[in-house]
Formats: sequence, structure tokens, C-alpha cells
Amino acid sequence: MNIKISTAQFENKSGDKAYNLSVIEKLARQASAQGSNVIAFHECSVTGYTFARKLSREELLNIAERIPEGESIRKLQQIAAQNNITILVGLFEKDEHDHLFKAYVCVDKTGLKAKYRKLHPFINPHLTPGNEYCVFDIMGWKCGILICYDNNIIENVRATRLLGAEIIFMPHVTMCTPSTRPGAGFVDSQLWENREADPTSLRLEFDGMKGRDWLMKWLPARAYDNGIYIVFSNPVGMDDDQLKNGCSMIIDPFGDVIAECRSWEDSFESAVITPQKLTQAGGYRYIKARRPELYREIIGQEHLSDQKVVWLDDKTV
Repeated sequence: MNIKISTAQFENKSGDKAYNLSVIEKLARQASAQGSNVIAFHECSVTGYTFARKLSREELLNIAERIPEGESIRKLQQIAAQNNITILVGLFEKDEHDHLFKAYVCVDKTGLKAKYRKLHPFINPHLTPGNEYCVFDIMGWKCGILICYDNNIIENVRATRLLGAEIIFMPHVTMCTPSTRPGAGFVDSQLWENREADPTSLRLEFDGMKGRDWLMKWLPARAYDNGIYIVFSNPVGMDDDQLKNGCSMIIDPFGDVIAECRSWEDSFESAVITPQKLTQAGGYRYIKARRPELYREIIGQEHLSDQKVVWLDDKTV
């Protein structure tokens, strides 16, 4: 059956869960009123993200929650029930042993439907990597979750697809950060503050190689190669001291963008997801044409995994 999904973006406040949940509630209510069955928000949308690179273990434990017992999950269940909508959000999690994780959850009126822990966290050295993929059901659709950097390791996307995912939610806090790739870098926060008087300069930065142009080099390929729908969510505005450009979007199995947020306000865009494209797109044929006997041993061979080849504190390490 068809399903209507919204992808959202907003300017979160660091550590202010009450405020962030109020925005999530507002956008979920609006999306439901427009007929959406599901709304997805960005990585750490409940807690904020970039500020966490400065937190001690104790400070991170204070903002993290047990899942599903935590207050945020209970609040999300209430929002989902009141608005008859399924909600996906990110937050920091602590388990019974005070291990810390970057989590992303799916909540509906019945409570927690799914929880995923980021496989490749790096914003804070006290975070523990997750160790399993996540595939679950929303209205008869098989869904997966991969958080931000997880999607840059292409095997994660293929593995989630092979486990049955037809839709992969890809929450991010990305773009407008330094990198070795040409054209990368921060976007001056003054452009954001001056966005009403000079929207053109900000849009050029947001849409250029610091932002959307880079995203479009690889994100549609994940959808096309695997024959899946992608729901990409990303914040807009200041996240701590770094400016993010939004561009939350939904991409179909042909690699086409079928919905995208272009506003700089708290907003969402929606698309009706249809099952026909899953088998019409090339990725469906590519999956069936695989010859894993040729590369099973190559892909599965052990190697020294480097979890730290990413930037921390604005530096490449």
C-alpha cells in the first residue's frame, strides 16, 4: 500500500530537549493534518548534536536517556497518539551500565517500534558504536535506519537492503564542514544572520560544494544502486557554533528527488511512497543479478577498522 512520509528540518537548541520536542510536536501535528503517516527528523534532533563534542562523560550521561523508559520516548508516544502519526527522531542513549550511544528511534501511538545505534559515532570519544543493523515494519513497509556517517560506508546500505529494507531513514547532521574534498568548508554564520536581507549569498553557499552539490554526488546513488527509497533529514540553521543547510529530502529508487525542504524555517516536505517503483527501478534487477560467490571472501575479509578517520573539534584526525 502507499504511504505518505514527511522529512523535516529545524534549527535545534543545544541541550534543550523541551524546546526541540516542542518543535517536533508542532511539525508532527502539521504533517498529520496534511495526511502524512510518518515524519522523520535529523540526527540528535531531540538533544542537539554538535555541542556534544565539548561534553565530558558525566555531562553526556546527564543529557542521555534510557530507551524506552526515558521522558523523551514517553513524550513522543503522546505526540504520536494525539496526531496519529509515526515519528522518527535522534537522541543520546545510556544503557543500564551507563554505556553511551547515538540512537535513533521510531515511535508510534503504541510506543517504541524500533531503536538503532549509530555504527560509526565520532562526535564524542565516550560514545560506544552500535553493533547491529535494524529493519522493522511501518504500515507493511520494511524500513531501515542508518545514521549520518554510517551511510558513507556503502556496505552498510547494501546490508540493510539485503535484510529487506525498502525504505532507509538516513538522519544526518552534515554539510558545511571542513574536509579534504575540494570546495568543502564552514559557511559563515553571518550569512545566516543576514539571510533576510541577502538570501542569495546564503543560498549560493548552501547549494554549492560546501552543501547540496556535495550531497548530490553520492546520496541519490545509494537509492539507485539499491533500489530503495531514502528519507534524508538534516537540521537547518545554527547547530551550536556550526551552520547547517537543511536540504532534507526524499529520494526514490530511481535516484530522483521527489520532495525537498528549501525553506529556512522549521519545515517539512512530503511524498507518497508507492511500491511499484521498487521493482521498476534498476536496483531491483542489480540485486537479483549479483554473484556473491565472486566476492564473498573479499568483502568479508578482516581488516583493521579505523573508527577515527573523521573530524573532531573541527580537525581531521
